Amino acid sequence: MKKIFFLIVFAFFAAEISFGQFALGVKVGYNANKLSANLDSIKSQFNSGFHVGIWTHLGKRIYVAPELLYTLSGALFNEEGKLSTNNWKQKITVGTMDIPVLLGFKIIHSDVLTWRIELGPQVSFIVNKKIKEINSVVGPITTADINTTNWYIEGGTGIDVLFLAFDIRYKYGLNKMIKDAQNWTFDSHNGMFLVSVGFKIFGEK
Repeated sequence: MKKIFFLIVFAFFAAEISFGQFALGVKVGYNANKLSANLDSIKSQFNSGFHVGIWTHLGKRIYVAPELLYTLSGALFNEEGKLSTNNWKQKITVGTMDIPVLLGFKIIHSDVLTWRIELGPQVSFIVNKKIKEINSVVGPITTADINTTNWYIEGGTGIDVLFLAFDIRYKYGLNKMIKDAQNWTFDSHNGMFLVSVGFKIFGEK
């Protein structure tokens, strides 16, 4: 609750500083993420996904940018032990509702072209999750081991050309996304690259 309160206070504080104009739009993009594993015997690979949702900008040169996104991501974990017959491999797929609240600054701003940078917190709620066993050996991770609420710090840059918005961002998980599973301690934090294109449908950006 304290973290959610902080997120709300951050949004209103930033909006109070920068309020002056408003823009609303939609966006869609590609993301690639990797869940870390602190065990040498466990390997994790990058996983491709997508995100789609709405964005808003409140403010002029300094602005606040709340968004609401659905993101599909995941991970592939596999054990590389001495006996291959005992090795397991699990594919994790999660769908999340993400709420980033970023504070932005427009380095260059004109009617045609804008270059901006953004940084801020994000809260992510898992709305669906699935674990698939890739081979015959059952892995240790279950859906109950995946945290349903996760926090990130997110930052990046973007360029606006007329009504189009292009963004490149990176976000890093501040908490463990996967808890300790059976006798395994994953200490798994999520890192994700995002590339998106947005379309302004209302207001001045």
